[in-house]
Amino acid sequence: MAFEEYLDLLESKWLKVRRSQTDSILRAAQAISDSIASGGAVFAFGCGHSALLAQEIFYRAGGLILVNVIFGPGNLLHERPVTLTSQMERIEGYSKILADANGIRSGDVIIVISTSGRNPVPIEMAIAARERGASVIALTSSLYSGAVESRHSSGKKLADFADITLDHMAGPGDAVLQIPGLPEKIGPTSGPIGAALLHAVVVEAIANLQARGIQPPVFLSGNLPGGDEHNARLLQEYRDRIHYM
Repeated sequence: MAFEEYLDLLESKWLKVRRSQTDSILRAAQAISDSIASGGAVFAFGCGHSALLAQEIFYRAGGLILVNVIFGPGNLLHERPVTLTSQMERIEGYSKILADANGIRSGDVIIVISTSGRNPVPIEMAIAARERGASVIALTSSLYSGAVESRHSSGKKLADFADITLDHMAGPGDAVLQIPGLPEKIGPTSGPIGAALLHAVVVEAIANLQARGIQPPVFLSGNLPGGDEHNARLLQEYRDRIHYM
């Protein structure tokens, strides 16, 4: 069955990613925990479906309260027409406006997400963040990025401006399953594998903070007893590093 083949392919790819990305996961987690321990904030940014991955670790029960997603007109899939998002991520100069508006500072960390790594907006978000002294973690695919040309005037890709790169290894076009008689491949992998990588980094960062004797600021589900009170206290305590309220 198609779904079984897809899940088998997804599992196989995830095992390759897990084996190859251990060092990058540890380095990314260390960068985040070091930033938080020093008073910094964490940002996440992507366009289109990459923006969904940024939101996966944002305002999330069991996740860090200090993850700030950068929202901007034209980079989210609720835009109408939705095709606007594909055009907006190709505009040079837009990311500087977003970076200025969201208060990225020296000592912060930003996770920039782009599967192809070719479009100007994520590339320039990484550039803008580094210019402000922030560390850049890129979530991208070396396979996809290596198969396409950059759309940025520099001719470079997202990974060229990252301090740490997480590689989810999505193939060109992202989809992985070939159905007989259908010319297009189906079954993307960047979403589930990218989400797993990001959560792996976050839980390792939280564990790092706890091991250093720093109480990690972690959201509790509002559907559990005391969750709302717990979260309200943390939102107040860390209000100087929270940019989404």
